[in-house]
Amino acid sequence: MIKKIAVFISFLSVCSFSFGQTDSSKAVAAPPPPTFTGSLDVYYRYNFANAKDAEGKPITNNYTSFTNSQNSFEIGMASLQAAHSFGKASVFADLGFGRRAQEFNYPDGDGGSGTGGNNYFSLASVKQAFVSYAVTDKFKLTMGKWATHVGYELADAYLNSNYSMDYMFSYGPFSHTGIKADIGLGGTNALMIGVANTTDNSTTLSSRKYAIAQFSTATKNSKLKAYFNYVGSYGGSMSSTQLDLVLMGTVTDKFSIGYNGTVKMVDPEGGDNASSWGSAVYLTASPSSNFAITLRGEYFGDEKDAFGLGTNVFDLTLSPNFKIGNLTIIPELRMDSGKDDLFTDHDGNATKSTFTGILAATYHF
Repeated sequence: MIKKIAVFISFLSVCSFSFGQTDSSKAVAAPPPPTFTGSLDVYYRYNFANAKDAEGKPITNNYTSFTNSQNSFEIGMASLQAAHSFGKASVFADLGFGRRAQEFNYPDGDGGSGTGGNNYFSLASVKQAFVSYAVTDKFKLTMGKWATHVGYELADAYLNSNYSMDYMFSYGPFSHTGIKADIGLGGTNALMIGVANTTDNSTTLSSRKYAIAQFSTATKNSKLKAYFNYVGSYGGSMSSTQLDLVLMGTVTDKFSIGYNGTVKMVDPEGGDNASSWGSAVYLTASPSSNFAITLRGEYFGDEKDAFGLGTNVFDLTLSPNFKIGNLTIIPELRMDSGKDDLFTDHDGNATKSTFTGILAATYHF
């Protein structure tokens, strides 16, 4: 009998130890591993005017971001992203290296061209870096630096159908550093509101801040999505307001339409008010999973110099996309035409129009 009791007690001890081990492992469960992604883009650009300045140096005939080269093979940007979440908290870091990243972060380091900047060279590689906390499933707070919500096109080349950028992207905001709240409004409706440093500045001594907002909605089948965007400054001697609309529509499984319209109003102290606007349409046909082609038509009306170009210009860009897994090859043709003589022809004379060819490749993982 005593032996049976001893065996029973031993059995209970083993069970207790096993359950204790199980409960303990639950209490100290390891967080999930972080995820790592990345991308790379390379390109060759040739402006058919092949113009030279008085010193024999190439004139690129380029007034948009990331492709300011002529007859040269170029590395666009190598990007590495790391993301991690545990419970309600998450973190995201996005580092970029190359001319594209340097131009994207133009206020940092030497300013991207050796003529200015804040001399924080380590910041010149930080495209995005933020922490988030989901207070509820419909309310999330984010603090740090993130890519702008304004506009149709994105800084990472593999996310765009056209390789070269439009004027609205090039003269609009690139990023915001501040704090924002993402609020689910039910159904397909959502609201983002926040406050940030002066546009594109990841560090600043200025007290001037920008209010930012986005209202997004979609049809129940998500075939039509709409984003209403706002950026407006307060504080300081200059007032700046930009309103932006992005529409994305899926007509069929092989054809889609995108639209971006924007208007910017500035009110400098002691100066005249100015307003400018832009509008672009993106038509994309995808006859197969390995091939798509996008035609972009954009009019950028900046004659009053609210954005910084100072004239009106139209661009028409045709971009076939040949896809081999995560690799996309883009042979692109582009025509730019200005109201004024913005460009230079082969003989060095001012001209209103110019044509450019690009061969680009992007890869993401």
